[in-house]
Amino acid sequence: MGRNVAQKVLDAHLTGGRPAAGESVEIRMDQSLTQDATGTMAYLQFEMIGLDRVKNELAVSYVDHNTVQVGFENADDHRYLQSVAAKKGVVFSRAGNGICHQVHLERFSESGKTLIGSDSHTPTCGGVGMVAIGAGGLDVALAMAGVPFSIIYPRVIEIRLTGQLRPFVTAKDVILAVLEHFGVKGNVNTAFEYTGDGVRTLSVPERATICNMGAECGVTFSIFPSDEVTRDFMESQGRGECYHPLSADCDAEYDGLFEIDLSSLEPRAACPHSPGNVRLVRDLAGMRVDQVLVGSCTNSSYADLVKVAQILDGRRIADNVSFGVAPGSRQVLMMICEDGTLEKLVKAGARILESACGFCIGNHQSPSTDAVSLRTNNRNFEGRSGTKSARVYLVSPEVAALSAINGCITDPLAQTAVRPPYFRMVGKFIKDDRMLIFPPQDSSDVEIIRGPNIGSGPQCRPLGASVEGEVAIKVGDKITTDHIMPAGARLKYRSNIPLYSNYVFEPVDDGFPGRAAALRDSGRAAFVVAGYSYGQGSSREHAAICPMYLGVRAVLALSIERIHQANLCNFGILPLQIRSEEDYRALAMGDSLVIEDAVEQVRKAPHSKTVSVKDVTNGRTFELTLDINPLQAEMLVCGGRLNQIREALK
Repeated sequence: MGRNVAQKVLDAHLTGGRPAAGESVEIRMDQSLTQDATGTMAYLQFEMIGLDRVKNELAVSYVDHNTVQVGFENADDHRYLQSVAAKKGVVFSRAGNGICHQVHLERFSESGKTLIGSDSHTPTCGGVGMVAIGAGGLDVALAMAGVPFSIIYPRVIEIRLTGQLRPFVTAKDVILAVLEHFGVKGNVNTAFEYTGDGVRTLSVPERATICNMGAECGVTFSIFPSDEVTRDFMESQGRGECYHPLSADCDAEYDGLFEIDLSSLEPRAACPHSPGNVRLVRDLAGMRVDQVLVGSCTNSSYADLVKVAQILDGRRIADNVSFGVAPGSRQVLMMICEDGTLEKLVKAGARILESACGFCIGNHQSPSTDAVSLRTNNRNFEGRSGTKSARVYLVSPEVAALSAINGCITDPLAQTAVRPPYFRMVGKFIKDDRMLIFPPQDSSDVEIIRGPNIGSGPQCRPLGASVEGEVAIKVGDKITTDHIMPAGARLKYRSNIPLYSNYVFEPVDDGFPGRAAALRDSGRAAFVVAGYSYGQGSSREHAAICPMYLGVRAVLALSIERIHQANLCNFGILPLQIRSEEDYRALAMGDSLVIEDAVEQVRKAPHSKTVSVKDVTNGRTFELTLDINPLQAEMLVCGGRLNQIREALK
């Protein structure tokens, strides 16, 4: 039996386990990336491991999230990150060099390699044939230490593309069609692989957009073959040696099939408040728009901005619209400076924003009260923009530009005033890596600089013989990591766990930290009860670290998303799956719960998949699913992965 692209890359990096869907395996990670919102904690944890230098092929530390630097906290983080990178052998990408996924695609991606990143949109590099996986910072720290990454070997779904996109229809519409079909839940331990004649019609930036937003479906990664298009992209970046041909065998098998005729697609939009809430743009046409923003790691490439500028050329932004553009990297910014694209954008009335994540994470450009905001980024969770009452729609750059001109959502296929933009991939990109700081060979005299906002790594307690406490919060479906640990104005506290913990569940119930801490201080555990798809969205491990600090020992949910489930295990929190909606309804805030013989139950869980919990308040015992592998069982007993690693190194 032949193998598909995903299997070929995974199998070449396998260090343990059987390569079959559903099996627990370990894979070697060639490259790693961090960004400053997650990187500080990742490097604090790497320091706790005790190694002098990183052991993987390439580690890159990006500063792209907290670049506004209001107050000293972010600047302190960045100074620490630069110094620890020099000390530990990590490439440092300075603030202003661009968004990690865009820069990594341009300067470091390599077909056939593996990449782990402390950001959920790391799969962007699947656009060049990499297995690129988002994970928590601790998993990245361990990969930098040379520890294989443990995952469930994914089932691989073939997404077969035929035909060719029509003018004004884009890669964003392809991935929105995928989201429309698969939704944002139920795709755990799955990979998407793109095949078919339509693949060769898509450029690498277009493929990267599609892989980037595959993360919204909850898949482990998405991947394209590495072909002539990949070769041309690598050569245009001056990195032809990083191209390696990679394709599926003619008799490769898949675990499912979804076909898309590119020539029949129409422009789409993800409506509030989920990337999976997809509708046709023509059904939304005419809706007044207050803000339009182009950028983020999803749609900020040189090709994207050239097309936007072509649409805006000679026109003006509508009076009712605030319009901003964020180039994805310094390379993109330099390219649009040289070819006249920047002039077209500015003359049209665009505000040119920093090459950073910025508005996507609610770090600036929050819309006005009750505003309609059109954005080209990847997530539109309620309140993520920084304005809870705002309605955020995710669209392509082309729809964004047309709507900015007209002041309302515009279906490009129904208008004739603006000609379709055209972009032909350039033969050579500007190569200027002066914003990358490469580590010295000898770092013995390098001092790691720690400002007052730099705390210590997480300290986890081993699992007790029994776990007794109460339900400190009960929430519904689709609780994202933004709900658990808010970003925006709170991002600057991520280096300080005690302080950041004051904001756990702030958008949902700001009384939770006090209740949980009171239980912890009295020697009792806090339990979280949730509905379906708990922990979707960002890979931020603080959504496990800070609850752990407050004394949470178990999450009981109808389903838990992949990255968050792994992060819970990493920090000693039991990820328990409620088996029926009836059991979910029976649990209430304030109920007293006990997990008896907790250590024994957890150690048996890789085989039994079951943990019994006694509801003392209601006088009943019910069974929950604990779907973990033996490695996770031991880390839960030890009180987390760091404790486990330190024990192994003794």
